[in-house]
Amino acid sequence: MTDEDYIQFLLATPKVCSATEAARVQPEEAKAPAHDAFTRLLHRPEPDALTLWREAAPQVERQGGVLVVDDSTLDKPYAEKIALVQRHWSGKHHAVVDGINLITLLWSEGDRHVPLDYRVYDKAQDALTKNDHFRALLETAHARGFVPECVLFDSWYSSLENLKQIRDWGWTWLTRLKANRLVNPDRTGSRPVAQVETDAHGTLVHLKGYGLIRLFLIVAPDGDREYWATNDLKMTALTRVRFASYAWTIETYHRGIKQYCGVERAQVRAARAQRNHIQLALRAFLRLEWYCYRKGISWFEAKLAIIRPAIRTYLTNPLYILPSTA
Repeated sequence: MTDEDYIQFLLATPKVCSATEAARVQPEEAKAPAHDAFTRLLHRPEPDALTLWREAAPQVERQGGVLVVDDSTLDKPYAEKIALVQRHWSGKHHAVVDGINLITLLWSEGDRHVPLDYRVYDKAQDALTKNDHFRALLETAHARGFVPECVLFDSWYSSLENLKQIRDWGWTWLTRLKANRLVNPDRTGSRPVAQVETDAHGTLVHLKGYGLIRLFLIVAPDGDREYWATNDLKMTALTRVRFASYAWTIETYHRGIKQYCGVERAQVRAARAQRNHIQLALRAFLRLEWYCYRKGISWFEAKLAIIRPAIRTYLTNPLYILPSTA
């Protein structure tokens, strides 16, 4: 079995992602692979993220676009003996749940969602925090020659060390700050950003421990207040809106890898098998995204196009009928 065999299975299967199911749906031939072949594939030495990068590189422009970093919890609600599963916050459930935390570096120009690199959070084994992974992902992107228009991330990754690293490369960053983050707007002393007078057009303030930034206040219709900040002191409100909309592409990507590539559905326990499945699911997403971008269709339509012929065949000769209706 090859990586491509499993990747194509992930793209085609509507829900079940197991070695047994992968074997059952193989084309009828004399030496069709058994489920053990897929099991061995998932237990091979884990291919590093470089494999994903080799396939993603031709799809991106290194001089432009934006880089977005964020993490997502892959739900494992019934996990008891599955490796890598820990308790993580889930934006989907708005609660702490059992799952595997996946951190991704995504390239986008608005219409594209191209994962370049990823890390599986496993602090118990490698002693690395999410911020360590954040910096490692961006260091790799810098070494590969990326010069993005902006780097986007949420408040979890807005530590001074992270902000200074991005600034040292001459890159622009845009993030949200927590309401208690200390800034000095008028040289009268530091105060929480929630106490600073600003608006959607932004105000120059001094971020404690960093330097001058532009702070934007965004008030949602429901009254929720968000504080956005950037090291581009001349950034306009319109530019902030454009970049902020790009930041949402990673949320769309998270939905895509879960709904259409089965990234959280691996029925395996070993850490190596889970890591292999995750990497193969991300590579499946690369193929789905590339096809949909060229054809101008949605991921949903592309996935449905695989299943539709099977439904048509079934309707020609339905199996589940009552004798009284035959």
